[in-house]
Amino acid sequence: MHLRSIKGLQLSLFLIVCATAQAQQPVIDKIVAKVDNEIILLSDVEFNYQDLASRGALVGKAPKCQVLKSLITQKMLLAVAKIDSVEVSDDQVKAQLDRRMQYFIAQSGGSADALEKYYGKSIGQIQDEMREDMRNQLVAQKMKENISEEVTITPSQVRKFFNRIPKDSLPFFSEEVEVAQIVKIARIGKNQKAKVKKQLEDIREQIMNGADFGEMAKTYSMDPGSASKGGELPGWYRRGELAPEYEAAIFKLKPGEISQPVETDFGFHLIQLIERRGNEFRTRHILISPSSSDLDIDYTTHQLDSVRSIIQEKKENFEKVASEFSDDKLSAPSGGFFLDNLGSSFVSVDQLDPTVYFTIDTMKLGEISPPMPFRMQDGKEAVRILYYKSKKPPHQANLKDDFQKIKDAALNERKAKAEAKWVKESRDKVYIQIDKDFEHCHLLDRL
Repeated sequence: MHLRSIKGLQLSLFLIVCATAQAQQPVIDKIVAKVDNEIILLSDVEFNYQDLASRGALVGKAPKCQVLKSLITQKMLLAVAKIDSVEVSDDQVKAQLDRRMQYFIAQSGGSADALEKYYGKSIGQIQDEMREDMRNQLVAQKMKENISEEVTITPSQVRKFFNRIPKDSLPFFSEEVEVAQIVKIARIGKNQKAKVKKQLEDIREQIMNGADFGEMAKTYSMDPGSASKGGELPGWYRRGELAPEYEAAIFKLKPGEISQPVETDFGFHLIQLIERRGNEFRTRHILISPSSSDLDIDYTTHQLDSVRSIIQEKKENFEKVASEFSDDKLSAPSGGFFLDNLGSSFVSVDQLDPTVYFTIDTMKLGEISPPMPFRMQDGKEAVRILYYKSKKPPHQANLKDDFQKIKDAALNERKAKAEAKWVKESRDKVYIQIDKDFEHCHLLDRL
C-alpha cells in the first residue's frame, strides 16, 4: 500500500470511494503541476474532484481547473511557509493523526481491526504513511491562519453580507438541537481481570517451558490483526505510537524476553521484544480482553444515576460534570455537547446518531435521560446520560436565529479575499509549472 492509496482515505465518503476505486481501471499517474519543489499529481486532482463530487460541491464550468487551482494555492502556502520557516510540532502532527484515524475507524464501521484488515497494515503503519502529508497540511493551514489572523468582522458588516443574499437564495436549516452527554466506560471487575491475568500467566509458563510463542498467539490472542501472524505487530514502531503501558514494558525487556501480563485500554498483553534500535522497536504479543459483565454495566449505571440525581438537585452543573467526569474525549471538552463541523453546539438532527435522536424525541427540553448502555465507536461497552438543552425548529436563515452561522460565512468570505490577495502578492516568490493538459485552464493568469 503506497502513500497515494493512504491519501485516498481523506475523501469524505471513505467506503464508497474505496469501493468505486476498486471497480475502476487504474489511472496512469503523472505530475500535472510543480510549485518550487512541491509536486501535484494527476491522482491528487482526481481524488479531490471525486471528494467534491461526492458532496455535491462541484462549482463552475471547469471544476477540475478549480481543483487544480486550489491545490496549487495549497502548495504555494507550503512553499512560502518553508521560505518563512513556518513549522508545526511533532505533538501537533500526532494529535491530528490520532483524530483523523478515529474518523477513519468510525467510517469503516467503528472497528480498527476492519481498517487494518482492509489495508493490510497496522494503525501505526497507516499513520506513518500519512505523517509527512499531515505535517504539510498543518504547515499550510498555519500559513493560511497567519495570512488571515488580522481579518475581523463587525456586526454591521455581517448584516451587510446577509442583506446581499437574494431572499430566494437564503438557506433553509432543518431542526437543530443542543444535546450533551456524560459517558462512563463500563468497569471491568477485579475477578474478571484476575481470571484473564491468570490465563496469560499460564500461557507464559507454557512458553517458558518450550511452547512456541507464535503458535500460542494464533490459538489465544484476541488481536485479529496480529494473531494470524504469530502475534507480531508488522514493522517498526517509535516511542509514543503505542499504549504507554505497552511501551513501558517494552523498554524493560531485552530482545527475546517476555513480559508479565500488561494491562492497557485494549485488555491484557503478554509482550515479547523482538528487536530494538534506540527508540524504535519490533514486538509481538498475545492479547486477551476481558468482557464487561452485567454486573459491570449495573455498577456504571448506578454511578451515572447518582450523578444524574446530583445535577437534577442543582448541586452540580451538567456541563461542568461532563468536562471533569465524562470518559468521552470528543465531547467532554465542550461540556459534553455534540458539536457541528463549525464547532457550534447547535447540531442538525440529521447529523445526530439515530439512537440519540430517538431518545431526545421522547424527552422534554431541559430533561436529563436515565442512564443508557451503548457501545462506543471503539467497541467499548459504556453507559451515558443525555441532556436535552434546547432546539431550533426548521427555518429559513435569519439574523436572529443564525447570527453565528452568518457571521462565520461572512468572515470566511473576507478571509478568502485576504488569501487571494496574498496569492497575487506571493506569485513571484515561487516557480510554478503546469502540464500542457491543463494549459486550457489558464491558471497562471488567474492566480
